[in-house]
Amino acid sequence: MLSRSPAVLSALVLGPCAIAQAQSPQEAQLPPIVITAERVPDQVRQALTAEQAVTPGGVTLVDGETLRQRNVTSLADMLRYVPGVWAANGSTGDSSFLSSRGSNLDATNYDGNGIKLLQDGLPVTAADGNNHNRDVDPLSARYAIVARGANALTYGASTLGGAIDFITPTARDDAPNELLLNGGSHGQRQARVTLGTVAGAFDALVTAEGKRSDGYREHHRQERSGLYANAGWQLGDAVRTRFYATAIDNDQQLPGALTRDEWRANPRQAQAAALAGDYQYNVKTWRLANKTTWDIDASSSLTAGLSYEEQQLDHPIVYAPPFFSLLIDTEQRNLGGTLRYQRRIGEHDLLVGLNAGLTTVKGGNYGYEPGGAATLSTQVDNRADSLELFVMDRWQFAPDWTAVYGAQAVSSRREIRNVTVSSGALRNPEAGYHSINPRVGLIHQLAPTVQLFANLSRLYEAPTLYELEDDVRGDQSTLDAMKGTVLEVGTRGTHDAGRSQWHWDVAVYYARLRDEILSRAPVPGVSLSTNVDGTVHAGIEALLGASLAVDDAGAHRIEPLVNLTVNHFRFKDDAGYGNNRLPAAPTYAVRGELLYRHASGFFAGPTFDVVGRRYADFANTYTVDRYTLWGLRAGLTRDHWELYAEARNLANRNYVSLFSVQDAAAPDAAILTPGEPRSVYVGARFSF
Repeated sequence: MLSRSPAVLSALVLGPCAIAQAQSPQEAQLPPIVITAERVPDQVRQALTAEQAVTPGGVTLVDGETLRQRNVTSLADMLRYVPGVWAANGSTGDSSFLSSRGSNLDATNYDGNGIKLLQDGLPVTAADGNNHNRDVDPLSARYAIVARGANALTYGASTLGGAIDFITPTARDDAPNELLLNGGSHGQRQARVTLGTVAGAFDALVTAEGKRSDGYREHHRQERSGLYANAGWQLGDAVRTRFYATAIDNDQQLPGALTRDEWRANPRQAQAAALAGDYQYNVKTWRLANKTTWDIDASSSLTAGLSYEEQQLDHPIVYAPPFFSLLIDTEQRNLGGTLRYQRRIGEHDLLVGLNAGLTTVKGGNYGYEPGGAATLSTQVDNRADSLELFVMDRWQFAPDWTAVYGAQAVSSRREIRNVTVSSGALRNPEAGYHSINPRVGLIHQLAPTVQLFANLSRLYEAPTLYELEDDVRGDQSTLDAMKGTVLEVGTRGTHDAGRSQWHWDVAVYYARLRDEILSRAPVPGVSLSTNVDGTVHAGIEALLGASLAVDDAGAHRIEPLVNLTVNHFRFKDDAGYGNNRLPAAPTYAVRGELLYRHASGFFAGPTFDVVGRRYADFANTYTVDRYTLWGLRAGLTRDHWELYAEARNLANRNYVSLFSVQDAAAPDAAILTPGEPRSVYVGARFSF
């Protein structure tokens, strides 16, 4: 099991800026960053090194070991200390609202686009850009790499929000066998067991999970079971292959949204319509994947991967008889493939990659009576495909100077086939989207442990199937792709002051976008998508931390960690909205902790969240207030076991976690989702 010294923990949470850089044919030969600390696994070290070497911009690594020391049940919990990412819980047990650099700031909270999600380099995001983050289990990741914005070119992405790659643990990692238990407020209880084996060239790992929660609101119960497995085979000295399998069955009640008066009076209540209509989000998923790597020689390698996923959705979501009710019953199939060739030629590190994806959605929209008959109203048969070719070169053209440049070529197609059952009318918008998106960046090694970086990149995103379905024009018209340019500068590094260390990761970016796709809701439950002429997405992203010795031996340490994000997201001289702020994301968010750590493995300290105000509509007439939360967490770590306890929102503050965005929200609009009240959780891990 990884020994988690204070320096190692801070460095791993910080991301690729504070670990000694390994040298291999595919990695940069930069001066080493040395920290006096206990052993770091080679896999994590190489991931940190490789991402820093090829990325002249914001990229962060989240180590899965640190997630065992606090209550992590969703991506919002996992990404707490990733700057530039706004993540919030509240609608369901697993689902999180994710926005990176201002992506996904519209009415379609169920359509989480703008960030490309991958597992082991293979797509989880559908070919149209839609995310199903309920399928991504944070505790099943060895580590996750978060490349924000155009820094995701390494994965072939040109999205506004970037990409997140979740790397799966294998039986060849240290101490693969473990038992995880946690429970606490609102009826939460979870158990996970992982077993692995290594037999010569073969290895296998399987995790079984069960999770139950009553939720902190009425009609908020969740039941989830999951199975995650992988098996690898070393086919000689140069070739290795690994198979992955996932099966998840998740049933989740939805409590619905509240008006401001309802939220103030009783935030734990469910929306009346959600109770009457028995709103739910029930998903059954299975996924198979394979990745094979061939080390051609000491300077080059080729990786090929293929994934296939089926997802069955049963989703009662609107109930307003006698006017309208909606139950979505669809099956989505995703086929994805990747091919990556890496080669070192002199002072150049070359990467050539190809991503291909195909998504189909079949089923229908139904009118329904809870527990009774469902009547098909719209037959759905949608299709999306995507092909991404990307080339990147890292050229160390002078001592301490590295140029990183490349481009992505994307060709994709979207087709909507919606048949209205009552009339037989077919709505069939379809279009192709094609673009070449260049990028150029520079990395300067200012000191052995300090980097400066800058990049200029083009952003490009085609619309999702949901956005095309919801086109405000309602005919055969299709939306344009979003296009834009982003400039980013920053610095990352560490400073060793004897027994104490400081580390930082700071980026400032400015993006001008055209034809950003925004979904406006004139009333709750109705979404109308449109292109807007111009928007600005700018911000400051900073993660600052330290490990400070308070005695001569270094046995007692104080470790502050602060994640600061400042957002400036606006319309730019829009005909309807002028220079209004974009909704959903707060003007600023500060999340942090101040821990005391002892060499014995004990740690304890306060946590805090300070979140600025947000608008809930494009008209900027409905304001969601800022809030401050306080918490506390503590734990004890030993070689083969560890315990933690965590308290959240100790002051029991009533606050809004997330909300549905409208065009111009009325004061009594039912759009608010309350945040978690005072809660306490405990957990334990046993490794064997």
